[in-house]
Amino acid sequence: MSLVFIISAPSGSGKSTLVNEIKRLVDRLDFSVSYTTRPPRGSEENGREYYYTRREVFERMIGNGEFLEHADVFGNYYGTAKKFLDDAIVRGHDLLLDIDVQGASQLQKKLPDAISIFILPPTKQELEKRLRRRSTAERMTDEAVIERRLKTATLEIEKYPQYDYILVNDHLDDSIDALKAIILTERLRAAGREPTRADEQKLAELARGRRLEGVRPSLGPILESFRKTTV
Repeated sequence: MSLVFIISAPSGSGKSTLVNEIKRLVDRLDFSVSYTTRPPRGSEENGREYYYTRREVFERMIGNGEFLEHADVFGNYYGTAKKFLDDAIVRGHDLLLDIDVQGASQLQKKLPDAISIFILPPTKQELEKRLRRRSTAERMTDEAVIERRLKTATLEIEKYPQYDYILVNDHLDDSIDALKAIILTERLRAAGREPTRADEQKLAELARGRRLEGVRPSLGPILESFRKTTV
């Protein structure tokens, strides 16, 4: 049985960096490259960051039932094709999906056994810094874009209770270790095995510390930083 891991986060939370690292560190883990109607940015390549397609093609794929989920985000379509899950099942691999809150909600209904992980920035102020750094690197300084993403992030983080695990991406190395622990521990659980070895027990403890019920009491300051500040 193939496991499906859903990862969501506000834009600028460092999700893409985490995903790229975990693909390198964990074997038998396929990654679904989403389809989108937005144009490539900077050095992005078709088939690497996204499959870039025309709006009419995307809508035809919707009509043909080719997507596990799809959403309109900032005026552009994004979607996950069913074929990636089918291919992972054939290979006996697990599937990692990098999708937004809208898409995650759709998938959780279609795939109730999927493991969902939400990435949070440490504060709204830190998220704004990251967005501005990224905009500078991409040679985009549109204040309206930054403002829109911050406002969207404020709405998205309120959905965190819908996820199984919460990662506060303050220190990248710690977040990578925690994400790896979640994936490997969930594989043990799916195989019906208890973590008996010392390394397995350490991973299980690290993963358990990121479960929603354990993390929720410590999230107050992060949530308040989004609720109190305005852009």
